[in-house]
Amino acid sequence: MKQLFSALALTLSCMVLLCLAYPLALTGIARLSPGGGRGETVEADGRTVGFEKLGQSFTSDRYFWGRPSAVGYNAAGSGGSNKGPSDPGYLEEVRARIDTFMVHNPGVARHQIPVELVTASGSGLDPHITPEAAAVQVKRIAGIRHLPEADLQLLVASHTEPPLWGVFGPRKINVLKLNVALDRLK
Repeated sequence: MKQLFSALALTLSCMVLLCLAYPLALTGIARLSPGGGRGETVEADGRTVGFEKLGQSFTSDRYFWGRPSAVGYNAAGSGGSNKGPSDPGYLEEVRARIDTFMVHNPGVARHQIPVELVTASGSGLDPHITPEAAAVQVKRIAGIRHLPEADLQLLVASHTEPPLWGVFGPRKINVLKLNVALDRLK
């Protein structure tokens, strides 16, 4: 009987700690973070158009394209494809992405296409591209939107984020934020 009461006391203690105290503590900490624990949203014209830290699919020629996603940009199923460069199916997928990119960006040679525009990220949700990946798309967007290429190059430069603390990682551009700013150009 003594062991039964000890087991019940331990069970109840763990339930209070793990089912009540711990989730409340995490919720409190999340409320202090940017976005209040609901994620950092990007807004345009007074409405939420997406999340800053999650990639989105842009396929219209009027917009900058981001990285392909192995999971269809589904945050619930985050993950890579687990396929490597020796996988024939993966190589065919990358070739198809290259061909699609070249159809939509005539005048760009295969060797000029940045790798992140034809390969998915490890999470499948990467919201960033390099400035080089944005620059290779400027001509297409300028032609469709009837904007000077110089204006788009300035837009790309103004949305380029430096490496973390100026040292870690590459320079990058949030594709959603860039496309929202692109829509604001007149």
